[in-house]
Amino acid sequence: MQVDYFIHLMSTLHKKLFFLGLFSVLGFIALQIPFNKILGSSVSFTLFDFFGPMTGAFLGPVFGITSVLGVELVNLFIKHTPLTTGSIIRLFPTLFAVFYFAVIAKKGNGLTNKLILAVPVLCIIAFIAHPIGRQVPYYPLLFWWIPVAAYFKRDNLFLKSLGATFTAHAVGGTAFLYALNLPAEVWRSLPPIVASERLLFASGIAASYIVVKYTLSFLASKKLLPKLEVASS
Repeated sequence: MQVDYFIHLMSTLHKKLFFLGLFSVLGFIALQIPFNKILGSSVSFTLFDFFGPMTGAFLGPVFGITSVLGVELVNLFIKHTPLTTGSIIRLFPTLFAVFYFAVIAKKGNGLTNKLILAVPVLCIIAFIAHPIGRQVPYYPLLFWWIPVAAYFKRDNLFLKSLGATFTAHAVGGTAFLYALNLPAEVWRSLPPIVASERLLFASGIAASYIVVKYTLSFLASKKLLPKLEVASS
């Protein structure tokens, strides 16, 4: 019995590591395709912002975050990217989006599912606590409640994607505020841009999930890849 369990455990781990490698390669390719620049920074969004968050649904939070962080670090190393404030901050927001997508995809109301909801709430508090943030308190209140609201409709793929991208936005926005002290005028100009940008990101995340899910399912049916269980959308 123990031998069978060990064999099953090793088989599962082997499959997880295979898909970790596969998603990392695909993620690295997506990271090379720029989308647009982050306002106030020389750093660009890429198609990885579509692909990265939804990996959590396939790999789970631990392997998903490992894949995304690994891709980002390898990219920094290969491109000899200077470790500026912007490039360092850019490493982290997507990790929170991965975690959000991974745990929100799970059924039940466990603590882990709800823990990620504290992130946007804490970001709202931290943003408003900043001297510049106090001048534009409506900015985080416009957007960062969305991940919490999306939790209650987490079976909806688009809303789940919207929650993930706004979780990343909350982390990134708060970090850029504290690190760069972007003036209040910048934050006042952002809401229309953020709204259209994050709607597009959520659409991209949802579309990426659907494409990857059905592609993996098709390849598994043809015995070209092992079958990977994914969360329902």
